[in-house]
Amino acid sequence: MKRSEDRILTTHIGSLPRSLELLDADPATLKHAVDEIVGRQVQTGLDIITDGELSKPSFITYINDRVDGIKVHRHTGEEPDAFWMQTREARTFPEYYAKLTEDLAGAAATFEGDVETVGPLRYTGHDLLQRDIDNLKAAAAEAGAAPENLFMPSVSVTDAEIIFRNSYYASEDEHLYAIADVMHEEYKAIVDAGLVLQVDDPTLITHWIAAVDDTLADTRRWAERRVDALNHALRGIPPDRVRFHTCYSVDMGPRVHDLELKDIVDIILKINAGAYSFEAANPRHEHEWRVWEEAQLPDEKLLIPGTITHSTVLVEHPELVAERIIRFANVVGRERVIAGADCGFSSVAGAAGVHESIVWAKLGSLVEGASRASERLWA
Repeated sequence: MKRSEDRILTTHIGSLPRSLELLDADPATLKHAVDEIVGRQVQTGLDIITDGELSKPSFITYINDRVDGIKVHRHTGEEPDAFWMQTREARTFPEYYAKLTEDLAGAAATFEGDVETVGPLRYTGHDLLQRDIDNLKAAAAEAGAAPENLFMPSVSVTDAEIIFRNSYYASEDEHLYAIADVMHEEYKAIVDAGLVLQVDDPTLITHWIAAVDDTLADTRRWAERRVDALNHALRGIPPDRVRFHTCYSVDMGPRVHDLELKDIVDIILKINAGAYSFEAANPRHEHEWRVWEEAQLPDEKLLIPGTITHSTVLVEHPELVAERIIRFANVVGRERVIAGADCGFSSVAGAAGVHESIVWAKLGSLVEGASRASERLWA
């Protein structure tokens, strides 16, 4: 994995605004769309790029098409997504989350419905994954991006677990590790193709808001077990080919119950990854850069803090982006910071919370802010 050796490198978290129509596009149309979005990332000045997850209905449910042993009970798309109504947030702000749930009803079709594990889990997504790898590499070559600057997101074991309802395995642990074995195949294939693997794991820290009766100790025990399973899925993969991303989901709500980084950072650092990506550019978490003054970040590990956010349509000033970068650089060293975003900008196809035009303005501000930070850090 590249380090910021002579300037601050830039990246984002993967998903970019895309239309639902791309999900049914023919191969040539999809390839052309990937060519365009990769080219635009290069033109914007981003260093470490990907395909925008253009082929995926969402960062998580795409896995339904790549696994055997599950049954998808499809809904009509009219049922509202009630996830938020079951959370600590909704207990505090019930009116807000009732309205949010109603607004999300139209996008619920992207999540297809209830997914049930009904037999032995087996990875079958090799062809679909290879299509995405080939499209990304070809687009990067056309745009003049170096192969070592490419990454590909893949869903975490934990996030796959939350959508696969177990009706087959004898225990929760057996089911969890069966998922880990499945995801190992995708993780290894991405790395074997020469790409950096990004593991997307928002559930590791959003479990807290959903498990409304759990204590912090309960949540930490739960998270420890999921990290063990993720490391099982990452077995044999060099940590420096893996970046781990976690965030607090796509929620433009008040977020007063977000799990604090200080309460889980030690568990996150047990993940066998070479870089850790997390939210650091919004009013609930910007102050948490100080956590890294005490956290024991191993010398060989990197940080990819969010320096722009998906939680507001305001475009961050490049000077603020630079300040955010410099804070982290002063704590862990300039070479160990890559400027990133808080989260993906279109975790669900056709449902970007931030308009496409604003997303690109934000990414441009990220690039400019990294340039300003570099001028000062390498002065």
